[in-house]
Amino acid sequence: MGDKAQYEHLPIPTYEEATSSRPASSQSRLGPEEISDDAERQGLLVSARNYRPPTVESARPSLDSLDGIEQDGENEVRREMQQMDIEDPLSDASSNRSLLRYRLSKSFSSFTNSFSSLTLPSFRNYLSNIRWPSINYQQLDANRVVILGRLFGVFLIMGVLYVLIASDVLSFGRNRMGMGQMYDPESIRVFVQNHMNDHGHMQKYLEHITDFPHIAGTEGNYVLGEWVAELFKAGELEDVEMEKYEVYLNYPRKDGRRVAIVEPEALKWEARIEEDQEQALVFHGHSKSGDVTGPLIYANFGSREDFKRLDDEGISVKGAVVLVRYYGSQGDRALKIKAAELAGAVGCIIYSDPAQDGFVQGPTFPDGRFMPEDGVQRGAVSLMSWVVGDVLTPGWPSTPDNKRRLKPEESAGLNKIPSIPISWNDAKHLLEALKGHGKQFSGDWVGVPEVEYWTGNQDSPKVNLKNIQDEETKQPIYNVLGKMSGWEQPEKKIVVGNHRDAWCTGAADPGSGTAIMLEIVRVFGELRRLGWRPLRTIEFASWDGEEYNLIGSTEYVENRETQLREDGVAYLNVDVGVTGADFHAAASPLYEHPLMHVINRVSDPSTGKSIREIWDEQGRQIAGLGAGSDFVAFQDIVGTSSIDMFFKGAKFPYHSCYDNFEWMARYGDPDWSYHKAMGEIWALLILELADKPLLSFQVTSYASALAKYVDDLDAYAKGPADSQSLDFSRLREATDFLSQQSQQFHTFDQSWRDFVFGSGGFESSAMGAARIDHNDRLAQFETHLLDLRDGGGLANRTQFKHVVFAPQVWSGYDDATFPGVRDMIDVGNWDGAQVQVEMIASIIKDAATKLNT
Repeated sequence: MGDKAQYEHLPIPTYEEATSSRPASSQSRLGPEEISDDAERQGLLVSARNYRPPTVESARPSLDSLDGIEQDGENEVRREMQQMDIEDPLSDASSNRSLLRYRLSKSFSSFTNSFSSLTLPSFRNYLSNIRWPSINYQQLDANRVVILGRLFGVFLIMGVLYVLIASDVLSFGRNRMGMGQMYDPESIRVFVQNHMNDHGHMQKYLEHITDFPHIAGTEGNYVLGEWVAELFKAGELEDVEMEKYEVYLNYPRKDGRRVAIVEPEALKWEARIEEDQEQALVFHGHSKSGDVTGPLIYANFGSREDFKRLDDEGISVKGAVVLVRYYGSQGDRALKIKAAELAGAVGCIIYSDPAQDGFVQGPTFPDGRFMPEDGVQRGAVSLMSWVVGDVLTPGWPSTPDNKRRLKPEESAGLNKIPSIPISWNDAKHLLEALKGHGKQFSGDWVGVPEVEYWTGNQDSPKVNLKNIQDEETKQPIYNVLGKMSGWEQPEKKIVVGNHRDAWCTGAADPGSGTAIMLEIVRVFGELRRLGWRPLRTIEFASWDGEEYNLIGSTEYVENRETQLREDGVAYLNVDVGVTGADFHAAASPLYEHPLMHVINRVSDPSTGKSIREIWDEQGRQIAGLGAGSDFVAFQDIVGTSSIDMFFKGAKFPYHSCYDNFEWMARYGDPDWSYHKAMGEIWALLILELADKPLLSFQVTSYASALAKYVDDLDAYAKGPADSQSLDFSRLREATDFLSQQSQQFHTFDQSWRDFVFGSGGFESSAMGAARIDHNDRLAQFETHLLDLRDGGGLANRTQFKHVVFAPQVWSGYDDATFPGVRDMIDVGNWDGAQVQVEMIASIIKDAATKLNT
């Protein structure tokens, strides 16, 4: 093959160019003569001046312009595959697919060889040994004798075939095992592990991903989506498409943001707001537009408990502009603002304190991994644990033809006061101005040890917070989708996802996960070219709009609710793929068995031990699922069992423009070894769920986890001062019943193995049908844990249907179990909590019963 052309970077606008000079109307659009004739680009955030847009041709790169990323030579892969014990699961004829079939099991080979060489005995030999009635052959026409003989031979052959089919020796269904065609799954796994990032594709992918900002709904993210789509096609995925939704997004105006001390005159000062490395404007996604002024008050981490302490100390925040820091006792930035709003504040400023996110932790970028003093953490402030997805279409998809939408002021997912993020460089001036006002707190209200942290009060200096922005109620976003159809159960779907949009260039979040997913697509594409296909369909998804309240994935789910509840087997998510060396996973308990099996065969690059050995040594467990990434809609709305995985390190310049390729290459994963390990884990887990005849989920693990969850809930109920006794007896009975039913259900696993191995690897049609039914029941288990009654779901948050997993009202990102009960306990509604307990127990018992009936 000739040398491929170097990919010429598209003329992506700077963020200032992309967001400047916009008219005040939130519905303004630029005409095609000002952008291009590409209809897909109309409505994307672009500037009308100083910008030469890419042409339609340049915006859609060809397979020869993928930024210099070379695909492995086909001949090289052929040679490697010829040395491996892999056999084509299909019987379609293709020259390269036949490579996977060259070595069959000995028993099957001997059978097929003897069957293919089978010749019928001469009828004359048999006729000579049998006494037939005397017939005068001279009276018969010679042609009739020939015809009768041929008919006899045909009937004999048909009889033999009938006996073989009836006895299941031959089966002409789509059951590969019935045909006796077996491939070695271990060879597939070895191939995947050996080829993961073997030519450094991941770092090449990430270098291109981080070339320019790609915020949701902007042209940068659309062009990046087209590039991803081309790589999906190069990876042999089918039905590759860019699925469009129209959703509510906001964008900042450069001169529309301000944080300034305006009184007294002697303290007048204005924040810079921006980072030194300005590539994208600083703002909060889904923030309230406004211009407010009030006394400045410091409220620590902005939790409800922090505001209560201020109130207890006689410090009112009514009419104030509140300053709070990231992380701490309230991890969700949106809930910090909601707590401030409920306490009476008119605006909220959130900053990155070095105690949690900067030089107190260690050296800052570029000298170390932590947030520099001018770094700003952007992020959405929509209330993800209240409304997920497009905040104007909760519960239904934002497809272009769907006219049903709320007004922004009607949405429960949006805060009602303006907010903005700032850096430590700006925040320390505000803290200095508070000295002598209110009370000086110590302990957990203090960040940097050398700085005094005063609360401020109504006599504090007055601060102006301005956040004037453009608001688009129908901004286009695009999910990129592509699939590899399963040959046995193509309707059953394993969805593999990572989001594409970032607040700036996003090397760790989400670029590392995107690069890993693209490498998995490439490796699976090599297998597909050589004839392999999974049993069940694998669909890869590059989500748009995740940073704005998980929009892309949620709209995808809401657009397919019925289909996913019936046929969704699993959702496998990687968001921030790699920031360190510690492997973490949050998942449905069904994943315990397959995940432990997978990480047992993947080595930790630093120690050489298996990831499983380190997992066990450190006593880690699979965490519960909260509301932090694209798994939410799958797990909580349609009951598709989900997992979220990542390699974690110390904090990094999260959601800032310092999360760039240089940071990843120097501090995140310098030798890219943990990217490779994450790729192996992700790919092997896909194979566990998409290509094992017997689905490897274990309901027994779920039953064990539920028993622990009930104990945790019992302890939670006894925590409040006004706690009352809740009766958990029915809930415990339901979990015990599930344990019994799950053990009975999984007796099939061994029965199936005994049958198949006892018959030399053959599976009868009846056993194949029983296996598929078993898998279907297993895949449906979590769907049966949804509250699908009329009006069902969590109180005032009916999008969330799962009775075990969903975020609590005030938990935000944190994992929570039995959220309906916990929410009632939090507000002191003990009768409502008991009703929830009884309802959940009934749903769990019904789900357990359906396993075996």
